[in-house]
Amino acid sequence: MMESSSPLPLPARVQLLLPEWMQHFPDPHTVCASDEDKVALAIELSRRNVDAGSGGPFGAIVFDAEGRIVAAGVNRVMPQHTSLAHAENIAFMLAQQRLHSARINAALAAPVTLATSSQPCCQCYGAAVWAGIDRLLIGARAEDVMALTPFDEGPLPADWIGELQRRGIQVVRDLHRQAACEVLRAYGESGPRY
Repeated sequence: MMESSSPLPLPARVQLLLPEWMQHFPDPHTVCASDEDKVALAIELSRRNVDAGSGGPFGAIVFDAEGRIVAAGVNRVMPQHTSLAHAENIAFMLAQQRLHSARINAALAAPVTLATSSQPCCQCYGAAVWAGIDRLLIGARAEDVMALTPFDEGPLPADWIGELQRRGIQVVRDLHRQAACEVLRAYGESGPRY
């Protein structure tokens, strides 16, 4: 075995940073009463992320039962050098840290909604099962993401909606789908800018 003269220590900390513009958007006092408003805000996050060149074309927001924002995330895969930095995962992690609980709905003792600009990929689908959400609101579909961008959304169960519903997670799709696709198309045509 060859020994290194000065081995690097193993990392002992993970840090993911949101772009600076998220310090001012969305307004933490925002209340979204309708499903459409929730997804529109997630799509606006995705648009701003692309426009700022701070990540991929995805946004996600965790809402409490009254429609207040618990946490929000945008895609930061390339800037943060980690495949885990998807918008949904970041929103989940921030909500879980804020509430000191791996199960968001258990900590709030009330139903929780995740609004996404696009259908969760296979990674975020799995995270949604365990994060403690009760409703999943989706803008663009996975087939839109794969047709309009270079991203591979990965495999999902054939009946992925049924699988979520059997676990008590209601799924609502195609909310502002065209607006979500416009962000994806703009990103796909311009290429990564971060």
